[in-house]
Amino acid sequence: MATARRRQGPHPDPIQAAQQAHRAHSAPSPSPSPASIKHQSTRRHQRSLLARSCLAILLLAGGIVLISSLLGLKHRWTISAVYDHLGEHVVKLSNTAADWQVPLGTGQVVGHADFEDGRKRAVRREFTQPKSEGLYWVNVNLGNGGSWSYPGMIPAVAPPFAMTRWTPQTRQNYVSMCPYNQTDTKLHGFIGTHQPAIWMGESGPAQLSAGLGEVVTEFEARGLPFRKEDEYASANYYSNVLDAGGHGKIQAELTASSRVGHLRFTFDATRGAAPHVVVQASRESVLINAANTVARRPDNVTYPQGWVKVDKERNEVYGWNDERQDRILLSEELPAKSFKGYFVARFSVPFDQAGISHRGKKKHGVFEGEGEVLAGYVTFPRKTRVVDVRVGVSFISIEQARTNLDLEIPDAQSLEATSRATRSAWSDKLDLLTVSGATPQNRTVLYTSFAHTLVYPYSVSENLGTHDSPYWAYYSGYLDRVLPGVSYSGYSIWDTFRAQTAWLIMLVPERAGAMITSMLQDYKEGGWMPMWKNIVETNIMVGTHSDAIIAQAMQAGVTDFDWTLAWQAVRKDAFTPPDRDTELRFGDREEHTPQEVRAGLTEYMRLGYVAHDLHSEAGSRTLDYAYDDWAAAIVAANVDARDDARVLLERSKSYRNMWNAETGFMEAKNSDGSWAGPNAGWTEGDHWAYSLTVMYLRASFLRSALKPPQHDVPGLIELMGGNASFVAFMDRHFEGGHNLHTNEPSHHIPYLYSFAGAPSKSQEWVRRIGREEYDHTATGLSGVSAVSHCDATTMHGPVLRLGKDVKCSAEWIPQNEDCGQMSAWYLFSAMGFYPVDPASATYVIGAPFFDSLTLRLPGARRSLRITARGASSGAKYVRGVTIDGKPHRDIIITHEQIRDGADIVFDMQQTPQVWGK
Repeated sequence: MATARRRQGPHPDPIQAAQQAHRAHSAPSPSPSPASIKHQSTRRHQRSLLARSCLAILLLAGGIVLISSLLGLKHRWTISAVYDHLGEHVVKLSNTAADWQVPLGTGQVVGHADFEDGRKRAVRREFTQPKSEGLYWVNVNLGNGGSWSYPGMIPAVAPPFAMTRWTPQTRQNYVSMCPYNQTDTKLHGFIGTHQPAIWMGESGPAQLSAGLGEVVTEFEARGLPFRKEDEYASANYYSNVLDAGGHGKIQAELTASSRVGHLRFTFDATRGAAPHVVVQASRESVLINAANTVARRPDNVTYPQGWVKVDKERNEVYGWNDERQDRILLSEELPAKSFKGYFVARFSVPFDQAGISHRGKKKHGVFEGEGEVLAGYVTFPRKTRVVDVRVGVSFISIEQARTNLDLEIPDAQSLEATSRATRSAWSDKLDLLTVSGATPQNRTVLYTSFAHTLVYPYSVSENLGTHDSPYWAYYSGYLDRVLPGVSYSGYSIWDTFRAQTAWLIMLVPERAGAMITSMLQDYKEGGWMPMWKNIVETNIMVGTHSDAIIAQAMQAGVTDFDWTLAWQAVRKDAFTPPDRDTELRFGDREEHTPQEVRAGLTEYMRLGYVAHDLHSEAGSRTLDYAYDDWAAAIVAANVDARDDARVLLERSKSYRNMWNAETGFMEAKNSDGSWAGPNAGWTEGDHWAYSLTVMYLRASFLRSALKPPQHDVPGLIELMGGNASFVAFMDRHFEGGHNLHTNEPSHHIPYLYSFAGAPSKSQEWVRRIGREEYDHTATGLSGVSAVSHCDATTMHGPVLRLGKDVKCSAEWIPQNEDCGQMSAWYLFSAMGFYPVDPASATYVIGAPFFDSLTLRLPGARRSLRITARGASSGAKYVRGVTIDGKPHRDIIITHEQIRDGADIVFDMQQTPQVWGK
């Protein structure tokens, strides 16, 4: 959902660089202690050893080359393999050398790579256990940078697919604002967030903060300064030192399980200041509605209700709030009226005094309250040094929040043990990937991308039973009650159906069936499968791309969901218009509407297209519905619904109705058949991108009784005048700067060259995008770029896809992960293939970025090994491919060919090659 012009690469921050240089030159130089002298001597010895090791490796490699040359060895690829292997050791040794420059305290190690942001890299060894190659390279701040004030990613601490992500909070979050910005210098506390993306709203958050001296509950007033060099951030552990002014300092530490935040505050008080902790029950909530979509004024607020109780006997503060910022988007059809975010905060130290705060007014000695902007607070004896706080969260009840706390982080569990469990969950997945020939910066992009794909959709199920006898249940916003089963939320399907889902099917097969079953539960409870579910459907984006996810899962062999029920849900998407389809335009974020699904399906089935004068985003809807028809035809064929499959296959040709032969572009139409204009009717894209939004389809994947479809890339090429004309159009698209990789409609486009006999151009542009749109720093995620203006009919990102023209001044677009899709594009492209047509569970071959990459696929008989010698050193063109030793001449790889593992070898060259059919 991020929208922006293609960015021009990373830019250094001159102010930050000057500040760092000033600190380096102005810092006092204390006299070295005996221990530090010994430490420096050890470091000098280690660096000397490193230099000798590197020299020995180079001499060994040279010796192998010389001997093989003298002996006339024929298998010279073995020499290249030796260089690859030795080169990896050089990379690791070089990285070790960089780590040796990091000052370490007693018991500390270097926790992660250098991300060039000035943050702390040294951490106690316990928080790097178990050791993990993947986690060493993960930059949790990647995607949180940029000059615009709305970064899309946060340094969250939680295991994969966690129900609640905990993060330091430097600002209040709402639609278009995340709770942490790496440019901020004050920390206002910590938040357990359920905000799934920057353009979505928060639901039932849990917040708390610590302080010294007088209790301060107001959000802005309780912010405490910190220094970047005191901040350590990773996927399993966060630490910072907060400056409480004359009252002293606070070390704040954070880790978390899926439903419980685990914090530890170490108070270094002066002047006898007493420590305190504030637990926020409810807050002001910024509302982004029709009146505040463009300006995004933070003073346009509503006041969710909350309840809080301070329980001295239990040593807890618990309560709830009913905040759900997206509640205005749906009608009473999906009220989720009883929705609440429940919390239980339990302290390791008995508190001394307590009270509540209502709208900033403290009521000392009052232990319970209900209302708006509500908080509970506790204070501890003045000499209290350490307070451990665990916060259980639930969508079911306070008692369930307490149960989640007891099950996931029981009273005897240390912060270190929680960190280790969360780190293990990450390493179990990230360490499935190994790469050769990647620079340290490449590795950060690669492993951080992998981590970004393991967040959404997120689990909303809770264990009502025990560890030994679990009983899973979830709050259903559709039925407004608790139901048995496993459920997920945070489905950004317009984004993620393209590549993210394919990645999860490969790397997280143990969850794939449950995630689809959750979608089918939404169908049973709410009438439709999700488009963009955030507790309930939100009507964000267009199309019913759940159809493509179902088709892909069937084609990929996922069997642990109900195929019959899935076809019922897909068939309803394809043949049943939404309520009031002939009355509403279904504009983006139009408030109080029924579920949108295929808005305009009424005229689509009658005219062959969605009419611009009847429905918003009509051009995009028509093209998306045509693709969804293809996906639905695949599902129908898999369940032997042959008549429906034929109808859907014929309807999938509807993309041709958008082709304006006079202009040479796709264009939306009005209901009378007239053209609506080149800029009308597009969703987060323009006529350039959508003229190429016809994704590859392959008739052989359907039952033989079905006729071949015409909705395919070869058909589009024919429509555009043949290979030469198509390649010329693609050249104008890319060279004219029209390929906006910052948004999903462009993700498959570079791969289309291959269908017109120009695979080298696909290979060139895929690698260029991977190089220019991604890097290892906070600004390294595609989605940050300057725009001179925005027109809501084409640009949409800054104005949230309004249904009318809106002009914007120059500003910066946020870095938006789109729930894993941006990163999934990079991962697949780095491997050398991409799911251009995800519904068919096939991949189009590009060219690998690195010499070799291996994925240990869960449940597979062997690994998926990609070998592309020379790719890391500039050989970016493919001359040939073999799969398991057999020549492969097709530009397509099927999921069946790789799902149990495979050896794919690319013959890479420095110059363009003619290859593939």
